[in-house]
Amino acid sequence: MFLRRNCPLVCENQKGELLTKNDSIANGSLLAANAHSLLKSLYGTLLVMPDNIKSQVVTQGVQRSPNRAMLRAVGFRDEDFSKPIVGIANGHSTITPCNMGIEPLAKRAEAGARAAGAMPQMFGTITISDGISMGTEGMKYSLVSRDVIADSIETACMGQSMDGVVAIGGCDKNMPGAMIAIARMNIPGIFVYGGTIKPGHLDGRDLTVVSAFEAVGQQSAGKITEEELMAVERHACPGAGSCGGMFTANTMSSAFEAMGMSLMYSSTMAAEDAEKADSAEKSATALVQAIRNQLLPRQIITRQSIENAISVIMAIGGSTNAVLHFLAIAHAAGVPLVLDDFETIRARVPVLCDLKPSGRYVATDLHKAGGIPQVMKMLLVNGLLHGDCITITGQTVAELLADIPAEPRPDQDVIRPWGNPLYATGHLAILKGNLATEGAVAKITGVKNPQITGPARVFESEEACLDAVLAGKIHPGDVIVVRYEGPKGGPGMREMLAPTSAIIGAGLGDAVGLITDGRFSGGTYGMVVGHVAPEAFVGGTIALVQEGDSITIDAPARLLQLNVPDEELAKRRAAWQPPNPRYSRGVLAKYAKLVASSSMGAVTDLGLD
Repeated sequence: MFLRRNCPLVCENQKGELLTKNDSIANGSLLAANAHSLLKSLYGTLLVMPDNIKSQVVTQGVQRSPNRAMLRAVGFRDEDFSKPIVGIANGHSTITPCNMGIEPLAKRAEAGARAAGAMPQMFGTITISDGISMGTEGMKYSLVSRDVIADSIETACMGQSMDGVVAIGGCDKNMPGAMIAIARMNIPGIFVYGGTIKPGHLDGRDLTVVSAFEAVGQQSAGKITEEELMAVERHACPGAGSCGGMFTANTMSSAFEAMGMSLMYSSTMAAEDAEKADSAEKSATALVQAIRNQLLPRQIITRQSIENAISVIMAIGGSTNAVLHFLAIAHAAGVPLVLDDFETIRARVPVLCDLKPSGRYVATDLHKAGGIPQVMKMLLVNGLLHGDCITITGQTVAELLADIPAEPRPDQDVIRPWGNPLYATGHLAILKGNLATEGAVAKITGVKNPQITGPARVFESEEACLDAVLAGKIHPGDVIVVRYEGPKGGPGMREMLAPTSAIIGAGLGDAVGLITDGRFSGGTYGMVVGHVAPEAFVGGTIALVQEGDSITIDAPARLLQLNVPDEELAKRRAAWQPPNPRYSRGVLAKYAKLVASSSMGAVTDLGLD
């Protein structure tokens, strides 16, 4: 038996198995005065666990001399083999502005971990730029990259027996990919967001990358010149950082802060500001303390903390992709979560923030106005947040928010007062009907016509739809159907930012509907419904729609309906044949075989346990 200061308590049960405090105390903290005697009476002999609880398998014992020899080559000294090994999952890449500023953050995290008494080990993770791949075949790899990132972090951390991980990422799939891995491994982990881009500026207005997508539609409709289009292109993305509106990257970073897996205020910092690097170092320090306390992800990622995250997503007007990603994160953490839970939370949480894509402001404006902690405090004091949830710091949500005012500052209008929200209820609705028996996801706020019934305009791919929009072949009242773009059918569930932005740019945003078994970018808005499940590739009703069929999208009624008699649908179903897979080799083929329905988060390990 041995003792070490600031180490987690561990008990030995009657079988001689080591049980950490987490096996007996639900919230992971030993605050009761009689905790020692309680644990001893339950389990027997009281022990104290070393900091390097997991990495001892490669650092301790005569038989591990070759392992230590390898570690010495990367900088370990005699005194380092008793320290916890912290992985720094570094998402740096010059593929995209979202990730090109991450290397300095990783270096600061590395320094922070070392200063806190750990041994950091840096390794790389991939990224795909959604903005650059958007509208191309390459976008099929975007959602796939979420699982590749998760698998790569799990592989490195578990293969090297690391004691914890600091995951640093920028573009959309970095965040859910990292969090799926952290929840799956259940070793202490923290997420560090690479930071948001600052807005571009042109003629007195703020720009984001979505401005460029919409300008394409404006130019094709003759509303702006090619020179004006090029001016938007040149000014939209001024430097490093993820897309600046409340699109998917900023949505997920905000949600992770709300869930307790990132430090407070860190999710809305600009990538190029000094506080972002400071936060990365502080995050590594917090992670080392979590290792010492054996504060594990599944103690933080609970049903209650996920509800907190979803509530914040609703309040900030976040991306539809958050639905897909949180279903997957919950699956990895073993937390029950279904589509209908989002609808339940939507009904009780108002939209408090006036943020792009449908609002006026960007993430850096939200940060200046008080950030996610201000939004959380408003939800907390109004009974819409679980204040007793533990966070990565070891403190509860309520403790961290204690000094935040109950109402936002009056000198800003990014965050609306509780009594004057942007919308009374949330914006992400779950629609069902014969076109989506498992469900579909829609943004229902900010649209002038939340109900539309019109003729179907059917397209078998995103490209065909975009061509029709740019050619002026879509008319007011049409309901566009883009199918065979689902998780299996695409495969990869491409985002439809190019056609939806072209629709907005052409002035049709309030006049047409669009449904798809694919996804939407966080930058999309308008009468659009995605994640339609079951998807066309597996015989969902969306596969049976014919050109000119009447379709109803009714957001208030949460309805997505194909207005065709059941008898006719039965005939069409009997005649339908599943298409051949589009890929027979490589990662897309593997993904198509493994991926589950979007209604279950499009996870790739469903039913493997």
